[in-house]
Amino acid sequence: MAGVDVGPQGGHKRATNSDINMVPFIDLLFVTVAFLLITAVWVTSSRITADAQVPGKDSCGEDCSHAPEKVLHVSIGENDFNLAWKQAGTVLSETHVAKDHVPGGEDSVATVRYPDLARAIEKEWGAHGGHVDPSDRKPDQVILHTENKTPFKELVAVLDAVNGTKRDLRLSDGKTVKMPAFNSTFAVR
Repeated sequence: MAGVDVGPQGGHKRATNSDINMVPFIDLLFVTVAFLLITAVWVTSSRITADAQVPGKDSCGEDCSHAPEKVLHVSIGENDFNLAWKQAGTVLSETHVAKDHVPGGEDSVATVRYPDLARAIEKEWGAHGGHVDPSDRKPDQVILHTENKTPFKELVAVLDAVNGTKRDLRLSDGKTVKMPAFNSTFAVR
């Protein structure tokens, strides 16, 4: 219990001291602190850890002796696509492709295709691709930059356009197969 002295008021001669019960106040503080601690734990566990250097390693060790690889960045705009080859933050080439889609699919499932984008990506990979040798098992990297409001069917169409570029891969038994030229990654904002 705690007391409060409110002092003499007006013409009152009687004691004006009051006792305040502190137990409910302390209970309220404990509940508030417990609520904040619990929500703080849930907020941190729901986060996605992302690195601006996606895809890549934290440290490259012995691999740092060679130059960084070229990466194709595909930005999805409202009216066009921007294709930019970058190497260690330097833009090597940049191309804009109009966002002309070709509708497809059945009546119940409408799909979208971007044939101009697929041709432009294939042309860009032919000119700037780093992993074109059939004995090279590593694919080139493409990073897709898009807004959160981009419809899913457009993302699928862009991924189809990227995966439409194929390259030869020589297997250990000597056979040659076709495989996608790019490994796709989404940029994190």
